Amino acid sequence: MSKRDYYEVLGVEKSADEKMIKRSYRKLAMQYHPDKNPDNTAAAEKFREITEAYEVLSDSDKRGRYDQYGHAGVDDQMQDMWGRGGFQDSHAFRDFGDVFGDLFGEAFGGGGRRQSNRGSDLRYDLTISLEEAAAGREVELDIPKHESCGSCRGSGAKAGSNPVPCRTCGGHGQVQISQGFFAVRRTCPDCQGAGTRIETPCPACAGSGAKRVNKHLKVKLPAGIYHGAQVRVTGEGEIGAQGGPTGDLYIVVSLREHPIFERDGADIHCIMPITFPQAALGAEVKAPTLTESGSVKIRIPAGTEGGRVFRVRGQGVVDIRNNGLKGDLYVKVQIAVPSDLSARQKELLHQFAEETGDEVYPQCSSFLDKVKSFWDELAGKEK
Repeated sequence: MSKRDYYEVLGVEKSADEKMIKRSYRKLAMQYHPDKNPDNTAAAEKFREITEAYEVLSDSDKRGRYDQYGHAGVDDQMQDMWGRGGFQDSHAFRDFGDVFGDLFGEAFGGGGRRQSNRGSDLRYDLTISLEEAAAGREVELDIPKHESCGSCRGSGAKAGSNPVPCRTCGGHGQVQISQGFFAVRRTCPDCQGAGTRIETPCPACAGSGAKRVNKHLKVKLPAGIYHGAQVRVTGEGEIGAQGGPTGDLYIVVSLREHPIFERDGADIHCIMPITFPQAALGAEVKAPTLTESGSVKIRIPAGTEGGRVFRVRGQGVVDIRNNGLKGDLYVKVQIAVPSDLSARQKELLHQFAEETGDEVYPQCSSFLDKVKSFWDELAGKEK
């Protein structure tokens, strides 16, 4: 089933600004949220559709690709968003939490505000080689972050003491404010929604309930990981406030430039020099690969011209976005011209040139014929 246009899904024009898009999304999300439509599969699918549309149109980079290429420009990101490939886009989760904090938060008694207590996501930029990306590897990282204080077990109160109920909100974490005929609940400004206050702070963490650490992690990168991929490590972000859930760690992968190969998706390309005798007479040569053997044999037919490309199937890298299929190796041959010839070599080349002339070079003969025809035509016009 084909996807609907994202602007149509949110009911906005293509010229809509960020505020208009967010306003429309909030309205539709209120209407179709699963909590308001239990056991309603149609509403759940509608909610998924509008969330996907908002994820694209609220991000300037994704929106630009969508406007230029349509759904094809963002399909990979949408698959990642819903967790099909093991990679996640942190923008979706941050914005999702922000919007639904507004939708189901303080004005409705604070029931949906729990997401605001979630710890922040962390980002780690990792650069690896093309060989490492092709084979996959386990990386060891030291991540500076905050963890729960061991002395107070995250409470922030000194050992032997306990937090006390907040006097402002009576331990509820919220205060009620009357506005005309309405009574609106707000997060307590004194305890920030915790419902408690610390009178005797923990000396180890100064009452914060957290301590700074360098967390040592081992993370497995899959074979075929690509430039710009994000690997999500659940629960390795910052700790949440007031016992909220921990954020996630996102490892953003970059590939170093390779001296031989260029990668194009799952395919790899290289330029390989061969000698004139190999091109003229034909030969079997070894081309470099990213495999354990490091090379593969290629048959060069007699009379091969410079610039010809040879395709070797299955010698690329694993395509993690296409069922693990391997790409191909493309080898472009370049005829190497020697620059330092001995006297004997020069003599043999002169002899070869005298004996062959242009007869064995049909490309030269064809070019000279075209040049002669051009000159004759030009001379005719001048007359």
